Amino acid sequence: MQKEYRNIKEVVGPLALIEGVEGVKYDELVEIEQQNGEIRQGRVLEINRDKALVQLFEPSQGLKISSSKARFLGHVFDGMGRAKDGGPEIIPEKYSDINGEPINPAARDYPDEFIQTGISAIDGLNTLVRGQKLPVFSASGLPHADLAAQIARQAKVLGAESKFAVVFAAIGITYEEADFFIRDFRRTGAIERAVLFMNLASDPAIERIATPKMALTAAEYLAFEKGMHVLVIMTDITNYAEALREISAARREVPGRRGYPGYLYTSLASLYERAGRIKGKVGSITQIPILTMPEDDKTHPIPDLTGYITEGQIILSRELYKMGCIPPIDVLPSLSRLKDKGIGEGKTREDHADTMNQLFAAYARGKECKELSAILGEAALTKVDKQYALFADMFEKRYVSQGFDVNRSIDETLDIGWELLKILPRSELKRVKDKYIEKYLGE
Repeated sequence: MQKEYRNIKEVVGPLALIEGVEGVKYDELVEIEQQNGEIRQGRVLEINRDKALVQLFEPSQGLKISSSKARFLGHVFDGMGRAKDGGPEIIPEKYSDINGEPINPAARDYPDEFIQTGISAIDGLNTLVRGQKLPVFSASGLPHADLAAQIARQAKVLGAESKFAVVFAAIGITYEEADFFIRDFRRTGAIERAVLFMNLASDPAIERIATPKMALTAAEYLAFEKGMHVLVIMTDITNYAEALREISAARREVPGRRGYPGYLYTSLASLYERAGRIKGKVGSITQIPILTMPEDDKTHPIPDLTGYITEGQIILSRELYKMGCIPPIDVLPSLSRLKDKGIGEGKTREDHADTMNQLFAAYARGKECKELSAILGEAALTKVDKQYALFADMFEKRYVSQGFDVNRSIDETLDIGWELLKILPRSELKRVKDKYIEKYLGE
C-alpha cells in the first residue's frame, strides 16, 4: 500500500508542492485525492531533499490542499493515451517512453524519396521527401487546418510497397477545429490509415506538452517496429511552446526571449529530431509541424528556432489569402532544403529540376514587374515585362490556387508548369535544357 502524504503546502497553476516525502523518484506518477473522493493525477517534476514538485495533468481549480492527500504510485509517467471517442481501453502491444531516444547519427539514412502531397506549390517547387521535417509557417486566421487535413488525406509515397500511415497530433486546438479534423478524416476515409491524438484548448497545459511526444512515440512504433512510412502532422506547435512558457513561469524559472524558457530550442529539437530514416529499417518518419506565427512575425522565437532545426519551411501568405488564392502558399520565401534529393528521373520526372528553377525565376521577375507597374504605371513596362506580369497572375491562379479538394499528381503539376511557361518567349527560358523544351513545349 502506498504511503499517503497530507502536507501539500502550495498549488500554483499546474504545480503542487508536497513536503516531507521519502523515496520519491523523478517522473513518478502521483494521485491527489480530495475529501470527496475526487482524484487528480500528476507526475514528479522536481525533487529537492524532502520536497517534491508535482505537475498536475488536470486543472488545479477547486483543489483544497488542507483536506487533500497525495500518493506516489512508484512507476513513471507513460502517457495519457486514453480513448476520447468512448471506445474501449487500448490494449498495448508494447510500452515505450514517450520522451523517445535520439537516433544515432551514424545509423541515419539520408532522405531521398519523393512524397506526393497532391499540392502543386509543395510537390513542384518545395518538394517533401521521406524522412524530412518540413514545417508550415502560418498566421492567425489563415486556413492551415484545411491544408493540414488536405495533406493528411492526400499524401503518399510513389511506388512504395510498404504501408503508409498518418499520425495526427492536435495541440491546444479549439473544439470546432477538432470536430473539423475528425469529420474531414471520416468523410474522405483518411481515418482508416490515421492515428489521432487530440488535445483541446480547454485541456491542461501538461497534456499539451505530452501530446506531440505520444504521437511521435506511436509513429516510431509504426515506422520502426511495423515497417510503415509514417507522416506526422502536428498543429499547433505555438500552443506547445505557450504551454512550456506557462509551466516555466509557474516554476519561477528565469525567462528567455519573449518570456519563453531558455530550453525552448532543446525542447523543440527533441520533437523535430525524431523524424528520419534508419539504415536497415523499411519504415520512416516524415514530419510536417504547423505553427502560427504570433503577429505574423517570422523572427518570433518559435518560427525562428524551428527554422534552425528543420529542413526548410512552407509559408502561408495573408496577401494571397485575401486575393482568394487557396491554399495561400507563398512559394518565394518558402524552402525545402532537401527538394533536390527527391526529384528527377526515376523519382518524379526528368524535367522537374529545370522547370522548378524556371518557374521560381519567372514568378520572381513577374512579381517585380507588377510592383513596377503599380508605381510607374503599365506604360513603363516593356512587352516582355508585361508577359512576366501576366505569368505571375496566371501562376497564382492556376498553379498555386488549386483548392483544398483537388489532388494533383506530380505529372499534372509539371504539365501545368509547362502550360504557364508558354506565356513567356522561348528565348526567356534560360534555365531549361533545350531537349526538355523540344519534348514538352514542342512547336
